[in-house]
Amino acid sequence: MSEKGTGPLAGMRVLDCSTEIAGPYAAKLLVEGGAEVVKVEPPGGDPLRAWTASGQRLPEGESGALFQFLNASKRSIVLDVEEPAGRDELLELAARADLVIESLPPATARRLTLELATFTARNPATSLLSITPWGRSGPYADRPATEFTLQAAVGSTAFRGLPDRGPVAAGGRIGEWVAGTYAGLGALGAYLSARQTGRGRHIDVSIFECLVLAMTVYHDLQSQWVDGPLRQAVEIPSIEPAKDGWVGFCTITGQQWMDFCNMIGQPEVAEDERFLDATLRLEHLDFMQRIIHSWTRERELAEIIEVASGMRIPVAPVGDGRTLPEMDQLKERGVYRRAPGGFLQPRAPFIFTRTPERPLREAPALDADAEAIRAELLATPAGSAESAGGPGQPLAGVRVLDLTTFWAGPVATNHLANLGAEVLKVESIQRPDGMRFAGAAKRESMWEWSPVFAGANVGKLGITLRLDDPEGLDLVKRLVADSDVVIENFSPRVVENFGLGWEVVQALNPRAIMVRMPAFGLDGPWRDRTGFAMTIEQVSGLAWMTGYPDLPMVVRGTCDPVGGMHAVFATLLALEERKDSGQGQLVEVPLLEAALNIGAELVIEHSAYGVLLSRDSNRGPYAAPQGVYRCAGDSGHLALAVADDAQWRALREALGDPSWARDPALADAAGRRDRHDEIDAELGVWCEGREAEAAETRLSEAGVPAQRLINGHALSPHPQLEARGFFDVLEHPFTGSTRYPGWPLGPEAFADAPPRRPPPTLGQHSEEILRDRLGLSNEAIEKLRADGIIGTRPSFM
Repeated sequence: MSEKGTGPLAGMRVLDCSTEIAGPYAAKLLVEGGAEVVKVEPPGGDPLRAWTASGQRLPEGESGALFQFLNASKRSIVLDVEEPAGRDELLELAARADLVIESLPPATARRLTLELATFTARNPATSLLSITPWGRSGPYADRPATEFTLQAAVGSTAFRGLPDRGPVAAGGRIGEWVAGTYAGLGALGAYLSARQTGRGRHIDVSIFECLVLAMTVYHDLQSQWVDGPLRQAVEIPSIEPAKDGWVGFCTITGQQWMDFCNMIGQPEVAEDERFLDATLRLEHLDFMQRIIHSWTRERELAEIIEVASGMRIPVAPVGDGRTLPEMDQLKERGVYRRAPGGFLQPRAPFIFTRTPERPLREAPALDADAEAIRAELLATPAGSAESAGGPGQPLAGVRVLDLTTFWAGPVATNHLANLGAEVLKVESIQRPDGMRFAGAAKRESMWEWSPVFAGANVGKLGITLRLDDPEGLDLVKRLVADSDVVIENFSPRVVENFGLGWEVVQALNPRAIMVRMPAFGLDGPWRDRTGFAMTIEQVSGLAWMTGYPDLPMVVRGTCDPVGGMHAVFATLLALEERKDSGQGQLVEVPLLEAALNIGAELVIEHSAYGVLLSRDSNRGPYAAPQGVYRCAGDSGHLALAVADDAQWRALREALGDPSWARDPALADAAGRRDRHDEIDAELGVWCEGREAEAAETRLSEAGVPAQRLINGHALSPHPQLEARGFFDVLEHPFTGSTRYPGWPLGPEAFADAPPRRPPPTLGQHSEEILRDRLGLSNEAIEKLRADGIIGTRPSFM
């Protein structure tokens, strides 16, 4: 395993034994960082080689474009791990690797004893990354599932859709991409930890847990403070019809909603305090659509976007596989590149000032590199058993100055804290983090009762400093000089107007890494536009793939944690580069470009095959049948997906093998897809005669991925999450004993980490930081408080 790459991870050796999307995307991120990746494939190859979402018939020996995108610059060898010789050869390769990635069913991995101990017996520093639907441990480990049914399991599906048209899942196999993003971060953390300690780690990624974090809006936290279930809903406004296409809006704050109403000529609606509550707008859906559409349908996209942007209302065109490469922002920034295979693909979603982009080679043909890999195996000694004796947390001793707000930035710094960094969150009493108020429970000191703020800010210290005051800004600059990482996610002009742009940070601290997370990028015609997660979903194509055939819908928030995890990954790469150069650098991670990577299939499919992918409610190209079916009485709905012919046979048996299901034309996926309407009708009748929980149990026990739709407020208690220790119960000064979500990386990932701290109250640690880190006297601190530069209560409350 030679062929050393270039970049911060040059010298990292990875065996990618995974298939489909999640594991290969994690390995792709490592490739972007410079790692050498050998793709170990089963006889016949990764099934994704034969995949196209539009069902193209590929020429003999040609791999699908999505496979090529995910596996560029890797090398391929075929090993049959079911045979003793193949398993032994895998273990020999693993003894010379830093990381093994696998996505086998847990029962198969147990039968083959492909456990961490098996690998570390030959090389104590080898880490194992497992990616499975539920995680390798826990009572649900062997339960059948697809990404579609897992969306139902976390409460995402039940929360999306028009009340009279039924719930709808997010499209595009998005959960697999989300899991791949978390897995890539976990893999890099394990590698860095093993290099410090000499001990490999087991990163046990649960796709289910990834979706709890990325496809609910901290609903479990909210359920602890707000009574009652969540309601199936759509945002108002959201994706609306214009003269020449679809336009996406997002009104997170009350001010944005009022500005939107004034924009469409409805000032009296802006003044109606009832409609500041987004849930009440849905109760007046017909009225809202009438006043919104009467304005949007009369205008073209360009006019709408110009007017809304001028009023700082988040707005975007709704992108698809055809229009995305032609958008002026993406063209000017050179986001889409011609792949070695000839199709268009997005570049890596992080840009460095010091670290050059790694040129990519074409994806390997099946088993193309076996001879060379075997020759290298004989020439490369196995890994050393020496222990480095360093800290287990890869970022122990790293200081992070957190200037972020809302969700994407704070969740990034939350995970930097999980990796061991000391994170100091900076707010001001004049402008606290806006997420303290969005969705906050209506309590005294409501700014301490926001579920998203609470979930995304665990593990941090908190300080208030007024940045538009010279004395407050000077103190922030002193903190910059004492930090390893400075991270922000404002619109580009904001930190520059404060006087904290990259040139200032670099002059204050040449070793500092500055991570900037703008919505659309630091340059280009959209540079100064406002954008939230839903805006990014609208423009990136993720919304195009979600919803009813006649109405695209937002996924709801996924782009924030996905963007945040890409930012953490890029930060780790920059810290690695600094170990060699001794210098800091600017790291740019636009939210849009992270979303374009996890939604890459849209543009890839259109540019490779000329097919414009779109949404089809709950149906999709991966499984047939796939849908959501109403069950008896008020017991709810059931999500069901048949991903292969074996599961179809299991479904037939569970249904009692009715005559309609015995039709030979339904024996393969193509036949089932052609007659999806008929199958849906029969499954609908079957489900209507059964309680949702009973139907789920019967089908799951038969080996069919099936899951009743849960309400996000009813996620806990959950036996799988409890068995894996997913939640931390921490004591908060205002909310008391509170259950916070943790990692989706398994109970053994970083088990030696110290206990986490609850999210900081506003300005909670100001005195401690000012006195102990910056050396201010008690008198000076009291003067700052009197002058409104620090404090613990919003100045406007």
